[in-house]
Amino acid sequence: MQRIGIYPGTFDPIHNGHIDIIQRGARLVDKLVIAVAINEGKGPMFSLEERVAMMREETQRIKGNGIAQIDIVPFKNLVTQFAAEMGASVIVRGLRGVADFDYEFQMAGMNMRLNPDVETVFLMAEANNQPIASKLIREIARLGGSVDKFTTPAVAGKLHKRFSR
Repeated sequence: MQRIGIYPGTFDPIHNGHIDIIQRGARLVDKLVIAVAINEGKGPMFSLEERVAMMREETQRIKGNGIAQIDIVPFKNLVTQFAAEMGASVIVRGLRGVADFDYEFQMAGMNMRLNPDVETVFLMAEANNQPIASKLIREIARLGGSVDKFTTPAVAGKLHKRFSR
């Protein structure tokens, strides 16, 4: 039986912390579905199509021995519903620190109540990725700062292009 996991998020934009969690999460399952949230309520800077394309581009490099098949799929329903649709038994979540834990702990409890067949697995961000957040990356880029330490060259280029308009 194939073990399927999902890694949900807005990924606006994808950054080194996300890539770290994807690489490590892809070693825990046979197939990792990266669930890109439509989440119009958050008002993402990049369109769903742009975020899916960035995710596909950045995950092309994540292949090899012991790495799961990686699929990129947009979603707009509850994570637990999406997990059931994908046949997933695991939700992968990244934690940067205590503030993330409080929120994620509450979400994991609610998700367990909604679908007890899906387990949430938390992966701690590597120390050098702990301060990284998409919101901060967007703000740094908007103010003309370099985001090269926080994301890939391709994503940094897209941010620079977006804010130089």
